[in-house]
Amino acid sequence: MEINQLAKTVYETCNIKGTFKLRSGQTSSEYFDKYQLESRPALLAAIADGMADLLPVDTHVLAGLEMGGIPVAAAISLKTGLPAVFVRKKAKEYGTCKTAEGVDFKGQKVTVIEDVVTTGGAIIDGVRALREGGAQVDTVICVIDREQGGAARLGEIGLTLKPLFTASELRRAAGAA
Repeated sequence: MEINQLAKTVYETCNIKGTFKLRSGQTSSEYFDKYQLESRPALLAAIADGMADLLPVDTHVLAGLEMGGIPVAAAISLKTGLPAVFVRKKAKEYGTCKTAEGVDFKGQKVTVIEDVVTTGGAIIDGVRALREGGAQVDTVICVIDREQGGAARLGEIGLTLKPLFTASELRRAAGAA
């Protein structure tokens, strides 16, 4: 799918208006319902195609963040053949008791995959766990950057954010105000 058409489709599929409390605690009149993107195979495949182009060439492992980053990371993994790990918000309390599940990532160059970024709080927590486990992490790719400070906050801990789309780009593609 052509990138402008993909942007329009993403906006029309997941943008809803109302009053929403975000994970960051902020209130917004606009919400990007990521599950509307991730539950449609053809759309998720098109998103994975676009996001695969954002991956640094030296990426060894993809890290999908719970919960929305996991299906996106799995789709990119299928497209690229790169292995993946799935990062929980907190370590599970049974079995392996790990925060990150999947292939061994110690000493590997890991690119974090997220769906929607607002302030970057969940990403910072996930990256901390990956780095504590020995991952080399300097890049995060996401479907949508809401442009509310996430990129700057991630930059403070040495991360570069590469969005497939910014919220502004989606609005422009859809002809929205």
